[in-house]
Amino acid sequence: MSVIKKVLISRDELNEKVKELGNKISMEYEGKDLIMVGVLKGGFIFLADLIRELKIPVEIDFISVSSYGSSSKSSGVVRIIKDIDVSITNKHVIIVEDIIDTGLTLKYLKEMLYTRGPLDVKIIAALDKPSRRKVDIDIDYKGFTIPDEFVVGYGLDYASKYRNLPDVCILNEEIYKS
Repeated sequence: MSVIKKVLISRDELNEKVKELGNKISMEYEGKDLIMVGVLKGGFIFLADLIRELKIPVEIDFISVSSYGSSSKSSGVVRIIKDIDVSITNKHVIIVEDIIDTGLTLKYLKEMLYTRGPLDVKIIAALDKPSRRKVDIDIDYKGFTIPDEFVVGYGLDYASKYRNLPDVCILNEEIYKS
């Protein structure tokens, strides 16, 4: 049995989209004080690729949250495991996320970060799964809209495995339903 059911988005498609998003952000934030906050662990690969495409100075930091545990579905309860270390007061902030599923985690993070006095807080996500949305959330920069499948690779995991896959892949159901 193969772990991967199929490749949903290839590394080449990901690279092209990241370049496009990097160019857009570079133009929109030229001359502005920008901090990109990567959501660990899943968002780190997307963030690393994205900042290499930026043509402007950018500060980065990380926040670590948990809403899944070892389950394949979000619990809806957001726990901050590691907070950002930098002040975001009077700065532009972009939260960098691997995937938006229910939207609960991102809604919570955006509201929390707004309490710290930034000029604005925007969201960029490599993947969007709107069929699972439980709350309204604006995604300012979006990579790909995907179907309601359990995906791994490009930073996304199942039970802390498969993040290293270079493509976004649909995980074989027998892996997470056993």
